[in-house]
Amino acid sequence: MQTFLDALFLQAGYNAALVAIGAALLGFAAGSAGTFLFLRKRALVSDAVAHATLPGVGLAFIVMVSLGGDGRSLLGLLAGSALTAWIGLLLIEWITRRTRLAEDAAIGAVLGVFFGLGVVLLTVVQSMSAGRQAGLETFLLGSTAGMLYEDAVVIAVGGSLTVLATSLLRRPMTLVAFDSEYAAAMGYDVRRIDLLMMGLVMAVTVIGLKLVGLILIVAMLIIPAVTARFWTDRSHRVIWIAGAAGGASGYLGAVISASAPSMPTGPIIVLVAAAIFVVSLFFAPGRGVLAAVLRHRRFQARVHRRQGLLALAAQHPIREAYTVRLLAREGLVRPDGVPTDAGRAQAAKVARDERRWDVAREVHQDAGLTGRYDGLTPIEEVFTRDEIDEFDRRLGPPMGLGDV
Repeated sequence: MQTFLDALFLQAGYNAALVAIGAALLGFAAGSAGTFLFLRKRALVSDAVAHATLPGVGLAFIVMVSLGGDGRSLLGLLAGSALTAWIGLLLIEWITRRTRLAEDAAIGAVLGVFFGLGVVLLTVVQSMSAGRQAGLETFLLGSTAGMLYEDAVVIAVGGSLTVLATSLLRRPMTLVAFDSEYAAAMGYDVRRIDLLMMGLVMAVTVIGLKLVGLILIVAMLIIPAVTARFWTDRSHRVIWIAGAAGGASGYLGAVISASAPSMPTGPIIVLVAAAIFVVSLFFAPGRGVLAAVLRHRRFQARVHRRQGLLALAAQHPIREAYTVRLLAREGLVRPDGVPTDAGRAQAAKVARDERRWDVAREVHQDAGLTGRYDGLTPIEEVFTRDEIDEFDRRLGPPMGLGDV
């Protein structure tokens, strides 16, 4: 426990602190940028981009070794991965636009071809004398062992620039994500904005290769955005909630990994993100499972209450035990189902409201107004007091329960 607390408060060593800060920045960038993929319903594109980075890593290593270096410069490897990822993006866009293939088919083709090429190039690298200890396979699942200050700076600067670009381009990207045809009518270049959106995803993917790996970075782009959607319906809030969820996942995952050194950082970060998603799925106040269950129970109670009162108004016995318990809790009936004075008054009101709605449909030929009647909405929420008085004038004096 002490080891966990030390890592949580950045007291577990220089390398652990670097990894935690870098993971938090990467997670924030991934969550905010991935939001637009989620809203645009193009989550699979991130998978293709991630797999398209692998041949770039191998090519960059080969080029750097041929130029006399050791091939392990993170900046050089990321530059190579960015190049092939961008080529992969352009290929997907070209295939979708120039052929009859759907986007998912283009993504599958590019993903498979680029990943296969990447595996071949890594095999070639491993056969080189300089490549046997290169550790390029860590780009598949990520590795933080031996992370240098320069590596952390690259991740931090890249993540910060991505967040800044996301903030500046938020409005046009949101418009395209929700309604690309309307965006085009407003004068926006949808194709260019799509490419910018994919470019941000590519940037996050590239800078996250060292920390999370190309296979798991897809989860960091999508899970925080899906998590944020449970907490709000406003697009600008989704972006920052997703960023916060991604940042928290990165930081806590790095802390857990630092407190248990044998545990891989990348997979732990993704598992923490998944845990936050599960908590949101069940307990988010607006769209969570628990909130949906409570809404259903409240709706069910309202229906039973109304039906029970209508039964009392018609002087019919209430046969549903749940309805009797519900009305008894409100003091409207006794435990044996016999109405109290308050129950008779409420039953008379519910019955009269039913007749008021009948008059309202005759007076107002507006389906948009009278169509709001669902049997549960109080008539006072739809019509003014003067209008209700007019309905009562047409109905005549209130009747007793036996006359309903």
